Amino acid sequence: MSAQAFDLVIFGGGGDLSCRKLIPAMYRAFKEGMFTPESRLIVTLRTKEEVGSIKDHILNKLIEFLKADEYDVSSAQQFMTLVKPVVVDIAEANDSWLDLEALLDSDVTRARVFYLAIPPTIFGLCCEQLDHFKLNHENSRVVVEKPLGYDAASANELHSKMALYFDESQTFRIDHYLGKEPVQNLMALRFGNTMFEHLWDAKTIDHVQISISEEVGVEGRANFYDAAGAARDMLQNHLLQLLCLVAMESPNTLNADDIRSEKVKVLKALRPIIDEDVDLHTVRGQYVAGQVNGSMVRGYLEELDDNSTTETFVAVRAFIDNWRWSQVPFYLRTGKRLAKRCAEIVIQYKDVSHNVFPNSSQKPRANRLVIRLQPEEKIQLHVMTKQLDCLDMTLKPVTLDLNLADTYDAVYSDAYKRLILDAAHNNASLFVHREEATAAWTWVDPIIEHWRSSGTPSLYRSGSWGPDASDRLLTADGRRWFNVGTNEEG
Repeated sequence: MSAQAFDLVIFGGGGDLSCRKLIPAMYRAFKEGMFTPESRLIVTLRTKEEVGSIKDHILNKLIEFLKADEYDVSSAQQFMTLVKPVVVDIAEANDSWLDLEALLDSDVTRARVFYLAIPPTIFGLCCEQLDHFKLNHENSRVVVEKPLGYDAASANELHSKMALYFDESQTFRIDHYLGKEPVQNLMALRFGNTMFEHLWDAKTIDHVQISISEEVGVEGRANFYDAAGAARDMLQNHLLQLLCLVAMESPNTLNADDIRSEKVKVLKALRPIIDEDVDLHTVRGQYVAGQVNGSMVRGYLEELDDNSTTETFVAVRAFIDNWRWSQVPFYLRTGKRLAKRCAEIVIQYKDVSHNVFPNSSQKPRANRLVIRLQPEEKIQLHVMTKQLDCLDMTLKPVTLDLNLADTYDAVYSDAYKRLILDAAHNNASLFVHREEATAAWTWVDPIIEHWRSSGTPSLYRSGSWGPDASDRLLTADGRRWFNVGTNEEG
């Protein structure tokens, strides 16, 4: 990816997402020469009072959220010269927009990336204002991220409103999990290596697990989270996007249209989970007080200070009804206040068909491919080898470990950096198409609708791996969850 000057306009530039994720990502890009000195980082603010303090605020956030060896005073000072604060009142088509217009019109040739780090309820209004003040030209793109709707109907309304002013080729729906290097390495493993692509179907794979676990509770997002829940917050987007990358057929090329086409095919092949099948194939839970990392934490209802049946944990057994994945279960899981923070994909292969080592104290274990997205970024392959310190043919499980941080110790992986730069270069291959979002909502909506009339979530203690019903979902199939730090060799 060659460096080229562009303007990044962050609406909500002084907010949490901007200061915690977006601006540090651009600082990393600046240090790597990908956010050039000719580029501009325009942060919109709500009041003139914020303008005087915003640069000090950003510098403090860089120190807080960058790694210790990333931040240096000289680079930060140079980077801050690219930061241009401007007051904009999104709610009104008033003169406040003229300063932004004048700033952008000083160079109309470069790409403009409008990142809407604002509530989704005003996405459409912001796009309308950009169009009204003629700030949307042929090199403009608008970047938005979840929550993109509450269900299929509200999502379609939101997308339709934005589409009045930005066409689909200009609209970049971000899912930061797709920007993680191990996720992109998943595609390299599958489509760049014959050995894996020929071992990637129902004939060789027993099942797939995709888990995103969090140690934190809802914290400052209680009101938003209670209206959404784990299914809307994580299942509909992150988990299903990862499932698509695992399950899709090889695209003809790596351009956006070809990748999106294959992902949509997977979503449309997902077996519907409706009515009584929801009770059979899904588990929802809600955390109660418990111990996380040695400290006692409150339960969800205590944090919310109200009664609620909103789920903070979801587990699903899903099937993809196509030739490649016939009868292979995909177990999806996400939750808050779990034992460890981790996001990973586990490809569990089938057992060997015949054991030719009957005298070995260690029976052959099925191979397992683990793609860990966080907190480490690594790829592991669990295989069986002969134990070298004895003469007998004794088997031993070993792990072939590719730790991306060790291999590329001079590179800081940052999903937001990658995705913002992709948007600037008009590369939509790692973004979500409207058709994908619609298909995902269509599959998830009946699950959520059934839960409304099916009682309360199962309770689980904070610091555990979720409700017992989640374990039973797999043990009923003769399988078990792969839990980081507990059964990694199991």
